[in-house]
Amino acid sequence: MPPPLRVVFAGTPDFAASSLAALLQSRHSVVAVYTQPDRPAGRGRKLTASPVKALALEHDLPVLQPQSLKTPETQAVLAGFEADIMVVVAYGLILPQAVLDIPPRGCLNVHASLLPRWRGAAPIQRAIEAGDSESGVTIMQMDAGLDTGNMLLIRRTPISATTTGGELHDTLATLGGEAIVEALDALANGALTATPQPEEGVTYAAKLSKTEAELDFRQPAAVLAARVRAFNPWPVAWCTHGKQRLRLLMATATSRHDGQRPLPPGTLLEHDPDALRIACGREGTEVLRVTRAQLPGGKPLATRDLLNARSNTLAPGLLFGQAIEETS
Repeated sequence: MPPPLRVVFAGTPDFAASSLAALLQSRHSVVAVYTQPDRPAGRGRKLTASPVKALALEHDLPVLQPQSLKTPETQAVLAGFEADIMVVVAYGLILPQAVLDIPPRGCLNVHASLLPRWRGAAPIQRAIEAGDSESGVTIMQMDAGLDTGNMLLIRRTPISATTTGGELHDTLATLGGEAIVEALDALANGALTATPQPEEGVTYAAKLSKTEAELDFRQPAAVLAARVRAFNPWPVAWCTHGKQRLRLLMATATSRHDGQRPLPPGTLLEHDPDALRIACGREGTEVLRVTRAQLPGGKPLATRDLLNARSNTLAPGLLFGQAIEETS
């Protein structure tokens, strides 16, 4: 059996911590960990370590938190670890070419999509939002481009009609950890083959923003349902409810069965026992069926429980959303 690889790991959030945890349980040796500087968090804005830093400290690993990797001094420190390879997972810093060239075996990235689809910042949520039937992780040999390197290993997972962004995140985090260990094992054995990404099928996953989470009920119900699931748990889809906001956490698309007369998009229809039914589409002939939601100051609730508590404020005929003010 070939010797284990010496690995420098670079990552920051929970998603990356899953890969670090898998590497720590593998036969390979993590010799140092790079992560983003501590950030203010919580109501007290106290400086808080990243999940990757917390895990690294638990295992007594050297932790480095440079603001940049562009200086010769920082690059010299990295080279001093004499690692065979660098594994990068949602690190948050750009790796200049000089850094990519330091490890003899290069730098590998765990990317949360089936490349070349969904290069960029938010591949998990954009896959759900677009109605993709599957997602996965790609182990990629990093180059200077934006997620453009050669593919080394791909692992797939289905996206169902109820998969949320949070659920897919957790699935891919686990899958990514398994895949990077498999890739390093194959690399050590000389059995890892690089495949260039195809030129066709390239899409970009733009960074998420809170503003895009406001729903416009003039859009088709299927589009809105996908957005609700994609944006759970962040930034969370929402609509106006009088002067308040209703946060929508789970929804599916269906059709109306009441004669299909035109209604203002955003009209709250007669409830069923487990859902708010909101008219969607240009003429309100489609239905967004909301089965989990949250009112201001309240907890996330199944709609059945929400209706039991607040049915007087969620009466059929109520209009939701800014789009209603424009079209009514």
